[in-house]
Amino acid sequence: MSKFQLKTSLYFICLLTAFSCSTSKKEKELKKPNILFIMSDDHTSQAWGVYGGVLKDYVHAPNISRLADEGMVLNNAYCTNSICVPSRAAILTGQYSNKNGVYTLSDALSPDSLNIAKLLSKNGYQSAIIGKWHLKNEPTGFDYYNVLHDQGRYWDPILRTTENFHKAPKEWDVHKGFSTDVITDLSLQWLDTISRDEPFLLMTHFKATHEPFDFPERYNDLYKDIDIPEPESLLDFSANTTGRSFIGQQLENLSWRYEQASNDPNKWWCKYPGLPFYTNDLDSITARKAVYQKFVKDFMRSGAAIDDNIGKILNYLESSGLAENTIVIYTADQGYFLGEHGFFDKRLIYDESLRMPFVIRYPKEIQAGKRLDDIILNIDFPALFADYAGVDLPASMQGISFRKNLKGQTPKDWRTSAYYRYWQHYPVRPGHFGIRNAHYKLAFFYGQSLDMTGSSKETTAPAWEFYDMDKDPKENYNAFNDPAYMEIIKEMKIELQKQREIFGDTDSQYPEMQNLFKSSWN
Repeated sequence: MSKFQLKTSLYFICLLTAFSCSTSKKEKELKKPNILFIMSDDHTSQAWGVYGGVLKDYVHAPNISRLADEGMVLNNAYCTNSICVPSRAAILTGQYSNKNGVYTLSDALSPDSLNIAKLLSKNGYQSAIIGKWHLKNEPTGFDYYNVLHDQGRYWDPILRTTENFHKAPKEWDVHKGFSTDVITDLSLQWLDTISRDEPFLLMTHFKATHEPFDFPERYNDLYKDIDIPEPESLLDFSANTTGRSFIGQQLENLSWRYEQASNDPNKWWCKYPGLPFYTNDLDSITARKAVYQKFVKDFMRSGAAIDDNIGKILNYLESSGLAENTIVIYTADQGYFLGEHGFFDKRLIYDESLRMPFVIRYPKEIQAGKRLDDIILNIDFPALFADYAGVDLPASMQGISFRKNLKGQTPKDWRTSAYYRYWQHYPVRPGHFGIRNAHYKLAFFYGQSLDMTGSSKETTAPAWEFYDMDKDPKENYNAFNDPAYMEIIKEMKIELQKQREIFGDTDSQYPEMQNLFKSSWN
């Protein structure tokens, strides 16, 4: 071979090598991202620390803070129906309750429903859901599932797989340990089994921090001998105080539950930590304060165990080389009252219940340490996943991808209000719908069961509530009858009607609702 031929050969070898490296690098860069969606039950924003509030210096959440520092926090993510089963159905289907048919806790998601797992699985994603499912019927669309039976229990949880889902309960799997730890371990085990050449969608769903707010032994002494600050409205004992139109789920009901479980733990539906607990000999103010202290400490201990496991997952992603190409989301299926208005539980359009805490990390696209103020709904989550996966969103899904919003490119026509509806009517928490925008909130408590499963047949008087979220962010003054807001309320009623038409939630099938609108809308 001549020197010229040798040089020519070497040149083409170098050129081919460079082209090969460039192509390989391009293929790697264009690889679809993994999606890791971690969700807890009821782990409300007040107990995250990154949202501020009276608990911010007490919550143990270094790994949530780490995600917030490395990703983006959503300030205004809202659920469309603040109760576990409907919210989970909305997250999977991208639809409001009136479209996916899951209205209340007693409803089930149809196996035939189109969900985001089905969509991504058909487009090259490996998919799994591990932990809380709560949608009654067998999960569909996932390559793998290992889900808690019903509500699930904190200790030695029972999980069901495709191998035993339809078998007798004695053949279901019992996993020794604390549920949050178990669900994390099962999630990491699944990640160890899948191909690294194809992207994955993993939904890791914890039972915590749901009632009975339990926690592992390692947190037994957390908050021991200290008093936790109280929300300013803890001692709100009456609807007359704020002008709201209903009683609400007050802490006294939780105190009664503690008492029942203390009297006979084997007959109560759940096992609370730290029993026996009684307030029988205390006056109303002292009793409420005592219940609050127990409740909020247990809640934060349960949340601390979640944070531990988020850290374990993040460390796994780092050590396995998956972190850079994995979108990590941590959220909760809705908010929860931690003593605000004297309440516990959720369901209501008030912000403590309505807001879904949400943090997302994706180093390739999302700038670290930022916050997003745009209004995001849980029906938007599957649209976002589909966008990242490069999959067209089906027309049946009502949400919108907020990928551009996360990159600081919010579309000019992005929504300016969130439509919400709670269907499971009961007199202390009536059926209602409403809208929330950047400055105000308007809600109509219609107080009808509409034959919803698990609802009370006892009706309540229709009532409107309106809050100025700038002047009254804690929603302590119902300003619906304040003349200063007359024009704003009129405009919001028009917007509320518009939103109901957009989402096909007009109640045209309910004559009693149409009659209510005629008598109460103006």
